[in-house]
Amino acid sequence: MKFGVVVFPGSNCDHDMIYVLKKKLGQEVVALWHKDKDLQGVDFIILPGGFSYGDYLRSGAIARFSPIMEAVIRFANDGGYVLGICNGFQILCEAHLLPGALLHNTTHRFICRNAWIRSETTNNILTAATVPGKALKIPIAHGEGRFYAAEDTIQSLTDNNQILFKYCDANGMINPEANPNGSTANIAGICNQNRNVFGMMPHPERACDPELGNEDGKLIFDGILRSLCVNT
Repeated sequence: MKFGVVVFPGSNCDHDMIYVLKKKLGQEVVALWHKDKDLQGVDFIILPGGFSYGDYLRSGAIARFSPIMEAVIRFANDGGYVLGICNGFQILCEAHLLPGALLHNTTHRFICRNAWIRSETTNNILTAATVPGKALKIPIAHGEGRFYAAEDTIQSLTDNNQILFKYCDANGMINPEANPNGSTANIAGICNQNRNVFGMMPHPERACDPELGNEDGKLIFDGILRSLCVNT
């Protein structure tokens, strides 16, 4: 399987993602420069975390208009798989490939620490290898990670089983104290109605190596590979 990792000016998790996909999961990976329009025949696109274009205006607002995003949007609309992590999630919302928006954390501070999340469904490739309700320890690193959407949008996400992850405590319990940024309904990740575009604020690529003492994030990539019938 061939993955493409988009690199914007200010991306800082692109090499982390490439390392995990290539070295830990044995997949073919290409870096896709933001000025390019050729997706090089990839099967799956990842928009990594970072601070694209310095987060000017608001996170993801400028990156959404990068030349490569024209191809990414076409790819997604044609059914191609796209995952946005942290800044990548923000870009997907700005591009209207996912509903809602990512606002400043309620603390108005940058948060960088481990967080607990739990999957809410297995009805998509991103959570296929997880156990709903079981807490996963995944790092977060963001200043604008508070997911917000109108009440009817939240209801639609719920009704359509599009909420992938919610912030929880170590026991898998969802409560206000476990919500690090004030996200509506503790939401940490969602997908589109067609279940081929995914966004999440936590960084699973930072929890895939036993040398870091945490491999909870590998379950997310395992689900992708198993669902798409790739040998891991």
